[in-house]
Amino acid sequence: MRKFGLIGYPLGHSFSRQYFTEKFQLENISDCLYNNYQLASITELPGLLYSDPLLEGLNVTIPFKTEVLKYLDKIDPEANQVGAVNVLKIGRKRTEAVISGFNSDIFGIHETLKPVLSRKIQNAIVLGTGGSSRAVCYLLNKINVRYTLISRSLKPGCLTYAGLSSELLGKTQLIVNTTPLGMFPDIDGKPDIRYDLLNEKHVLFDLVYNPEMTAFLKEGKVRGCTVLTGLKMLYAQAERSWEIWNDRNL
Repeated sequence: MRKFGLIGYPLGHSFSRQYFTEKFQLENISDCLYNNYQLASITELPGLLYSDPLLEGLNVTIPFKTEVLKYLDKIDPEANQVGAVNVLKIGRKRTEAVISGFNSDIFGIHETLKPVLSRKIQNAIVLGTGGSSRAVCYLLNKINVRYTLISRSLKPGCLTYAGLSSELLGKTQLIVNTTPLGMFPDIDGKPDIRYDLLNEKHVLFDLVYNPEMTAFLKEGKVRGCTVLTGLKMLYAQAERSWEIWNDRNL
């Protein structure tokens, strides 16, 4: 039996197990299982891999996308540039696990944004500075979209929410939420921005996918914004994960 799964904390919000379980059923893949592995700390990863030698791959979610880097034996060049990993491919050398890290978020983000890239998107605001934010910023650089990072606390290269001006919101076409605000069960949470300044010229993209229509996206929708949910990204990055796990050349 081939085993795969998801590590993170907490995992009550995740659809990944459901997605892969349904995929295995629909595609008549009978020799694979996908489980959730809720880890209180990333330091529990080596013990997990030792205790289950059938594990071949793991997805990585909040809050471990950057913390997991120190456990890697190999890292894909693109993931290395991003500085965050959400896919682990696990090989075995005798009793030792050999861990390779990849980033399928980049692919999922690009697939989600494709329908709006024909617009004149020149400026973006990225809310949050975690592992998912790094993947978003990497892609925006790649497609030549300027971006401004927003953080709760003052950091080099970032503005705070209090420093997000009306002028900047007005000249921005794309706003991406990479924070967990609004994620189940705290579905009323949303980033603290001036929603009254949004209009039909704005595109709002939320990486949160549970619920699909977050409070952040609802605020945009009633003001005529184009809204992109996190579900398409989830599905696209999951399929890319599956490709990585089954590619013998990686």
